[in-house]
Amino acid sequence: MNRRLAAVFSAFLLVVAGCAAPVADPSAANDNSDAAVGGADPDADRSWPDDPPTDRLGWEAGYWYDESIAVDQSDGLNDSEMEAFVARTMARVEVVRELEFEESVPVEVVSRAEYRNESDASTDPVHSDWNDQVWEALLLVGEDRTIDEVFDELYGGVVLGYYSPSEGRIVVVSDDSQPTIDRRTLAHELVHAAQDQQFGLDRSPSTQDAQLAHSGLVEGDARYVDGLYEARCEADWDCVPQPSNSGAGGGSVDYPVFITIYTPYSEGPTFVSDLRDRGGWAAVDAAYADRPTSTEQVLHPTRYPDERPVEVTVEDRSSAAWTRYDTDPTADTVGEASVFATFWKHRAVDRASLQQDPGAYSPYNYTAEPSEGWAGDAVVPYRPASDETYEANPHERGYVWRTVWDTEADAEQFERAYVTDTLERSLNASEAGEDTYRVDDGPFADAYRVTREGNTVTVVNAPTVAQVDEVHERS
Repeated sequence: MNRRLAAVFSAFLLVVAGCAAPVADPSAANDNSDAAVGGADPDADRSWPDDPPTDRLGWEAGYWYDESIAVDQSDGLNDSEMEAFVARTMARVEVVRELEFEESVPVEVVSRAEYRNESDASTDPVHSDWNDQVWEALLLVGEDRTIDEVFDELYGGVVLGYYSPSEGRIVVVSDDSQPTIDRRTLAHELVHAAQDQQFGLDRSPSTQDAQLAHSGLVEGDARYVDGLYEARCEADWDCVPQPSNSGAGGGSVDYPVFITIYTPYSEGPTFVSDLRDRGGWAAVDAAYADRPTSTEQVLHPTRYPDERPVEVTVEDRSSAAWTRYDTDPTADTVGEASVFATFWKHRAVDRASLQQDPGAYSPYNYTAEPSEGWAGDAVVPYRPASDETYEANPHERGYVWRTVWDTEADAEQFERAYVTDTLERSLNASEAGEDTYRVDDGPFADAYRVTREGNTVTVVNAPTVAQVDEVHERS
């Protein structure tokens, strides 16, 4: 299991900075009762209804969804402003999402420096090494870095807030000197709290692809709703103005890795919109009991729920000099979205195709011919069997990556994009034997054997050409 992704998509439900697409709510009522006119208090002559005898949609902690509140973020939020801001936003999320909160949600504001200090993750070194091979198999993170280092740099700069299911609280990351909250970030994380209270968010699948797919529903739901929320603010709700500094905190971002982990935020809203078109919010609610199992289903909503990924296995044909890692499971599945990111990085697909119509729910387009026919895959990392050799040579690793495709034509297309466009053209690989290639320089300097049988393509990686058969002997 990709534990760092699991931590992101289960232990912490994040909102990250990216390309936000406008979302129009086709069913939103035209409610102008809370619209400010000419700077005057729209409710100066209005008395609000009494608090209801029991909780109801559109009312939370003493505040109605269309009630005016006095919140000024120019000098930071005090306790009373925070209470009113959170409670009314909860009530509004209920109206938009048609989902009731069962209890209040604590919200804390921290600085970006505090967030970076708190998010420094300690991981099991064996699993981290195993995970490095998974990302190396994708040709996204080479031997000059670790995926943990890439994630630390990426998340430290782009995270705007998170919800913790284990603690039932929201943390908003503020780049202002005083505590302030971006209203869309707050709405997004409150959706996660409602999801957790109604459906439970304390479990995570066991593979990278399934984690991204699971998050496609969870993050897609939250991002779809925060877009509807913002549309109401722009159209007919009187909303708390955005703080002066409500963007990401900058820093180093590995864009191809970002594309991979951003999949749920980009493609999830379209997936959720499709579900809602099929059967309203009830269809979205029902999906939490039958969550998507692959990014293929999120990228192509019509394939949910019937088209499930095929199970791919890799038989162990290694010599006594090599062994699989002592991890559970020993294999990972990376999925269609990650394959797309690989080909995008190495220009095996048209990079311009990534940009989506700015009016669409999803800001990016993750579909391309070399990745679209994906049916299933398995990545199995290998290490030297000798602990002494393993510890002394950190880059002496290998892996077997087997992909299965819908048709032989799809497999041929993947093989061509992988060998010709990626290994040979992007990484300057040279032929080193039958179906075997060698990359001499750079972070992916290794030997690769690429074979295809029908609709199955198998990539075997090792430090040298001689060691390829030791990692996985030819059949």
